[in-house]
Amino acid sequence: MEKNRLEALSDGVLAIIITIMVLEFKTPGTADWAGLASILPSLLSYLLSFIYIGIYWNNHHHMIKLADGVSGGILWANLHLLFWLSLVPFMTRWMDESGFAVVPVFIYGVNLLLAAVAYAILQAGFIRQQGPGGRLAGALGRNVKARISPAIYITGCALSFVSPAFGLAAYAVVAAIWLVPDRGMERMLQSGGD
Repeated sequence: MEKNRLEALSDGVLAIIITIMVLEFKTPGTADWAGLASILPSLLSYLLSFIYIGIYWNNHHHMIKLADGVSGGILWANLHLLFWLSLVPFMTRWMDESGFAVVPVFIYGVNLLLAAVAYAILQAGFIRQQGPGGRLAGALGRNVKARISPAIYITGCALSFVSPAFGLAAYAVVAAIWLVPDRGMERMLQSGGD
């Protein structure tokens, strides 16, 4: 399979995920600031989930650009990633409707952790295909963000039992880390990595 088909499928699924999340919104019960304030938690949970989907879309796009091709194993690894990401709208809504109760916030973190693991598996498949001296491995370098994110997710999951707000704060920290562009990836793409 060609890379563009894999990327098109992934782009389509991620676009649907974002669409589902926004369609889950309930409008405020009143047409005033108090009504808007009443849905602020929903807006914030949507924002966090939207940022996560955007981060995955951006990194997936760059990774595909540096990839050489697509194998059967990579197809399955990509579907594995899309599976976990497709659960984000459900997890976001459950968290929101529960009033950010402990179990939904914990499970949201588990979902984020499993998406990160799935992404790492996909990335490893592409690196294995190119070899350790390939463009993707070179662009990623030490890949510090990917190494520390699982620990922060696990910490956030544990903290959600102390206070769901602490768990959400940890998940937001991971998102903030990933919002900073990966300079190695950008340099590789600009220097003719694709």
